[in-house]
Amino acid sequence: MRLDTRISAKTRIEVVTEGVFARMALDDPELPGISTVIFDEFHERSLDADFGLALALDIRAGLRDDLKILVMSATLDTARISSLLDNAPVIESAGRAFPVEHRYQPRPPQSRIEDDVSSAVLSTLANEQGSILAFLPGQAEIRRTAERLGRRVGADVIIAPLYGNLSRNEQDAAIAPAPEGQRKVVLATAIAETSITIDGVRIVIDSGLQRLPVFEPATGITRLETVKVSRAAADQRAGRAGRTAPGLRCGSGTRARRQRLPLSALRKSCPRIFPVWCLILPIGV
Repeated sequence: MRLDTRISAKTRIEVVTEGVFARMALDDPELPGISTVIFDEFHERSLDADFGLALALDIRAGLRDDLKILVMSATLDTARISSLLDNAPVIESAGRAFPVEHRYQPRPPQSRIEDDVSSAVLSTLANEQGSILAFLPGQAEIRRTAERLGRRVGADVIIAPLYGNLSRNEQDAAIAPAPEGQRKVVLATAIAETSITIDGVRIVIDSGLQRLPVFEPATGITRLETVKVSRAAADQRAGRAGRTAPGLRCGSGTRARRQRLPLSALRKSCPRIFPVWCLILPIGV
């Protein structure tokens, strides 16, 4: 949770955002007391993550040749990252994953996202077993989809929104397993792409969209833009269906169109360039 700190003299593993790590590295480049820096879910790509990795590499090259750097992701371009890390060894762990069936449904050009996802959820509830995790681009679409479904699902179906602005208790309730005899439909943003396993969910419905902040250099303003997800993100979302049992992923478009998605989410226009610039300006970069 934001502004929530749980560290002490006994801390062995400290979990921070990439932005916090960058500030730590700039405040004290020797990173005292830190032996290993781990960048998890690196496929998501952001200026903070790339800048943090650059700082870690610079610190290891100039100050801390003993500093270990580990970059992790389930959908990473390992060859490119390995070459960036001086041909670092690549360690693969298959883990446990169940097969996921992919189904594609062409989306009418003028249809609303909420209508498409609601229709897919209702059809899936009628024809499949298990709970559903549906990905939508933002809070507004989640709210409107929940309103559409609330009037049409039975009492045995729980509609659970999941996005960053919810309280911790509300988020915990969304990811909790459905009670005995009930099914759950979790309507989520990209917050549920990684590191979350919801017991009972074996179906993912993917709108294929996400909302990202985009910086406009001409105006100096950051705006939110709805864009297609990357192939790495699409794979992560589909993987949520195969965490506890054989699953099903339903999405708009075609298999060929999905393969043409960009591999990573790194964007040409980055919203956080100004805060990062403010960080590096004092050190003369």
